[in-house]
Amino acid sequence: MDILEAVRAYQPHNIEEKMEKQIIFELLEQRHEQILFRSSHFVHATATAMVFNEKKDKVLMIKHNIFNTWACVGGHADGEGNLLDVAKKELWEETGVVDAVPISREILSLDILLVAGHYKREAYVPNHLHINATFGFIANENVRLTIKEDENSDVAWIPVEEINDYCKEVDFVKVYKKIIEKIIY
Repeated sequence: MDILEAVRAYQPHNIEEKMEKQIIFELLEQRHEQILFRSSHFVHATATAMVFNEKKDKVLMIKHNIFNTWACVGGHADGEGNLLDVAKKELWEETGVVDAVPISREILSLDILLVAGHYKREAYVPNHLHINATFGFIANENVRLTIKEDENSDVAWIPVEEINDYCKEVDFVKVYKKIIEKIIY
């Protein structure tokens, strides 16, 4: 599904999501194709895979090298308009997991995330926004995991009730908890 169609189909669950969807939709209408590329420096599209084990009591997370915190896997659209495909590709690249089953083809959470300025490969990346679509997946927690060492230092199954202890990014924790509420309860 194209990013514009996916955003249009997204059903907000609260006033925050409703307002962010409106802003995202306006940005997409103004800069549709540009947003799919990192060359749109101020704002660009990303996708996240929030992967639950079969019991839904653990989430697969990576320890991100740049921000030194645990997070769900995800990455930039880099021209791909189908963000579910982006999430699956990132999941495979960052963890080695290929057999995760999407909970739904629909976006679970649509968010505008502020990315703080940082250095990547010795180049400065200024503050910018990610239009992020998170998709839910189920995977066997006994599957062999791999680490994408140029981006991450670890990959592990984290108990859902311990995400606060692992993830230092308050805005990300808020998104993760919102999704956990949607999936588990």
